[in-house]
Parts: sequence; structure tokens; C-alpha cells
Amino acid sequence: IVDLPGYGYATRSKDDRLRLEGIIKSYILGRAQMPNLFVLIDIRHAPQKIDMEFMQWLGENEVPFAIVFTKLDKLSSNAAKHATAAYCEELLEQWEELPPIFRTSAVDKRGRTELLEYIDQLCRLPLETEE
Repeated sequence: IVDLPGYGYATRSKDDRLRLEGIIKSYILGRAQMPNLFVLIDIRHAPQKIDMEFMQWLGENEVPFAIVFTKLDKLSSNAAKHATAAYCEELLEQWEELPPIFRTSAVDKRGRTELLEYIDQLCRLPLETEE
């Protein structure tokens, strides 16, 4: 598991963000044995252009990924459902099928078991090797 820096971090200069984007994309494409990439999204925010573009890029490059909505404890159950639905609706404008989606909270541990079970499944997959 590798935690990459946020590619849209607002306090960085445009040049720094572009350089960081290049490093991240190069790393992702160079990891042929990576079974999955987790895109962490703050559930409190509407779909962001930068996130949607990144996920589109992942799809175009056939990088398997899952979406992990974070900070579930910050919203009511109804608001969290609406936020998730907004992302799904926007993704389905460009995608035929949604990636795996998890809603989580580090504070109250919601979604933890489901996410860990998914990671366990991924760890059991045979590694692809380049020939």
C-alpha cells in the first residue's frame, strides 16, 4: 500500500501540481502488478472536476480502481446517500459500469470491515507478471 499525495492540493503552485501529477501518473502506469488503486474522495464535496478527470484517466489507462468516500461521519445518512448518488450519476455519464464504491469514516469506523474485506480479496488475486 502506497499513500500518494493529493494531486489537487490547493496551496501548491500550478507548476508544482503539474509536476506532481506527472510523478503520480508515471508511478501508477509503472506498477503493472498493482491490483487496485483507491481514489479517496471527501464525501462532503460535490463531484470535483479534477477527481472526475483523474478517474477518467484511470479508466482510459485500464487502471483498476475503487472509490473510497471518506468522512462519512460528517454528514447525515440521507446527505451521504445523496452525495454518493451525485458522484455515481456523474460517473455514469461517461462509464457503463461503476467501480467498487465504499463509504467510510475513520472516526466511527463505518465501512471499515467492507473495505478491509475487499483488500483481503485483492491480496488473494494472482499477481500479473510481465513476460
